[in-house]
Amino acid sequence: MNDVIQLGLVGFGKIARDQHLPAIAATSGIDLVATASRNANAPDLPAFTTIEDMLAGMPQLNAVALCQPPQARFAAARTALQAGKHVFMEKPPGATVSEVAALVDLAEMQGVTLYASWHSRHASGVAITRDWAAARPIDHVRIIWKEDVRVWHPGQRWIWEPGGFGVFDPGINALSILTAVMPERVRLIDAALAVPSNCHAPIAASLAMATASGIPIDAEFDFRQTGPQTWDIEIVSGASTLRLGHGGNNLMIDGATLTLGLEREYPSMYAEFVGLVRARENNVDLAPLQLVADAFLRGRIAATEPFYD
Repeated sequence: MNDVIQLGLVGFGKIARDQHLPAIAATSGIDLVATASRNANAPDLPAFTTIEDMLAGMPQLNAVALCQPPQARFAAARTALQAGKHVFMEKPPGATVSEVAALVDLAEMQGVTLYASWHSRHASGVAITRDWAAARPIDHVRIIWKEDVRVWHPGQRWIWEPGGFGVFDPGINALSILTAVMPERVRLIDAALAVPSNCHAPIAASLAMATASGIPIDAEFDFRQTGPQTWDIEIVSGASTLRLGHGGNNLMIDGATLTLGLEREYPSMYAEFVGLVRARENNVDLAPLQLVADAFLRGRIAATEPFYD
């Protein structure tokens, strides 16, 4: 393989433009050389409308990054893996747990890298939080993750369709942090899902969870927040409290704010992807996706007023 990974980007929406493009440009060892999208193109790069056309037109590609909605992720990933390409998947890695597991098997059979990215795990306060939680007994965990869907997903109807996740699209970011920092597995006990009467995915959700040993964990997700957005996790151990805010990039312990490094979630992921490709290794952790699936399995659904963007 060429020393520099030649990457094709599939799906060129808001996240691809705002996060993937600058992150790729800032990462050594990987170059963006083509895009595939039905609706938008990157300037000065070969543009295709489908992944099949991109792979046929750019045989020098070593890898693809998939940034389209999760409902389309499996088919695109399977096409790339069968062509012998390494695959970077934007979160969530797929619409179901079983389809992502099938992709892992295919990647291993093809001898290529499959990377399920969880950008919030790369937030600047997450590693410190993990070490803090591992060093003491935890009493309980509280998650508040609320944002305005009209700001972050304007006009994106796919998010309300089956497999679109609804409020779990941002909520899974909190679950990715939770499953990274807790020293044992987390299980879903109960859930309440508020689903607009004209949608198929929840606009709000309340989760009751616990670790395997019984540490209680509660989460509140809501897509109806206006004004300041809330992405906070609180962990309590005796008289000590850790508050991880701003999606993992702000950290307070017992009221004192810690100085953290710059936000580099996406550059950090692309650096990890380069390392995985060079080592021919996979990194696919399904724990956050499994908790979302379990919430749909155990969730009590309540219809709410229709949602219109």
